Amino acid sequence: MKTPIDTAIVAKAIDESKVHNVQRASIREVVRLVNTIEKLSGTKFVRMEMGVPGINAEKVGVEAEIESLKRGVASIYPDIEGIKELKDEASRFIKLFLDINISPSGIVPTVGSMQGGFCAFLMCARRDVNKTTTLFIDPGFPVQKQQHKVLGIPVEQFDVYNYRGEKLAEKLESYLKTGKIASIVYSNPNNPSWICFTDDELKTIGTLAKKYDVIVIEDLAYFGMDFRQDYSVPGQAPFQPTVAKYTDNYMLMISSSKIFSYAGQRIGILAISDTLYHRTFPDLKRYFTSDSFGFAAIYGALYALSSGTCHSAQFALAAMFKAVNDGAANLTASVKEYEKRASLMKELFVKYGFNIVYDTDLGRPLANGFYFTISYPGYTGGELVEELLPYGISAITLDITGSERKEGLRACVSQVRMEQIPVLEERLKIFYENHK
Repeated sequence: MKTPIDTAIVAKAIDESKVHNVQRASIREVVRLVNTIEKLSGTKFVRMEMGVPGINAEKVGVEAEIESLKRGVASIYPDIEGIKELKDEASRFIKLFLDINISPSGIVPTVGSMQGGFCAFLMCARRDVNKTTTLFIDPGFPVQKQQHKVLGIPVEQFDVYNYRGEKLAEKLESYLKTGKIASIVYSNPNNPSWICFTDDELKTIGTLAKKYDVIVIEDLAYFGMDFRQDYSVPGQAPFQPTVAKYTDNYMLMISSSKIFSYAGQRIGILAISDTLYHRTFPDLKRYFTSDSFGFAAIYGALYALSSGTCHSAQFALAAMFKAVNDGAANLTASVKEYEKRASLMKELFVKYGFNIVYDTDLGRPLANGFYFTISYPGYTGGELVEELLPYGISAITLDITGSERKEGLRACVSQVRMEQIPVLEERLKIFYENHK
């Protein structure tokens, strides 16, 4: 059976990779394995395993960061709470694009949403000795569960696809009524399924979070990227949907990595609602000097993780927020490139015998965006990851995202350039011929 890459080369790379089980490999392990196969074979992959931005970083951010470095900020520790310019512009951004109010004091820069999440998970699990478990509304970002493992925080999870709409309340409450849930975590739009919660579903989450005193951690990594709506006009409806409309117990994670393609500088914000920021929890004194949630999050948790976030990158993010706040730049204009790529790639996979796993969003067609999900008849997701390697195509299993769809893969469109689309079709055609 002829394949674009010799199967012996793939086998050798797997053997040398120290990845004990390709079918359960993490994102970074798959990245390392594919790098090895590319080096050994001389064949460039169509890479869909990792969400690396595939367009240039926003120029206004780059220029602002360079200018700040010229002013000498590299030699100065940043304030742990963040520079004023970023806190003010982030507060404006949240008002203009989410239509909610969060004071600048409750907004703190983080080393990407990875650090923001680590801090949020830690804080929520330690605020109440009786509430120590995180509930994941899955599927979700696999590394967040790895963070919980490192922190020793128990996890509950369920795949939301079969509990959309009116079914969500009963399923969610079945976990919350145990009294042990400290926080609820989800991404919206969802990584990897790309489903998007409706306002009714967010109201359900928010209402139950208030009832059971649970903190909602909303991951907005793909802010505004449900392209079925235009969320790009500052201060004008429609606004990016958020649970913050329905509860005061929330934390928002907003990253620069995807919306501004600024992933390399590891800069984002953790926004804590005004109410939660000022709440006191006596049990926090077990770990921190203060029982005030916001103070402990910044001067207890974040200070221990990193003594501030990259000084120059904060000026970059402040400038990018200001540009879209002022209407000088369009929030979603550049990232709509992903919509085009997803549409073309999904058509090709379906043409050559693949199925779209998460195929509808409450009866509506899914938006085309940063991710989509695929399967092939007769293969589990793990088997399909390994089977695609000799064809120079890489992805990760849905299994590691908390999905119940064990047959599926997550495909990311960002690294697949338009000139690679014909290459993808050629390889999929060979795969189909060998497997039909």
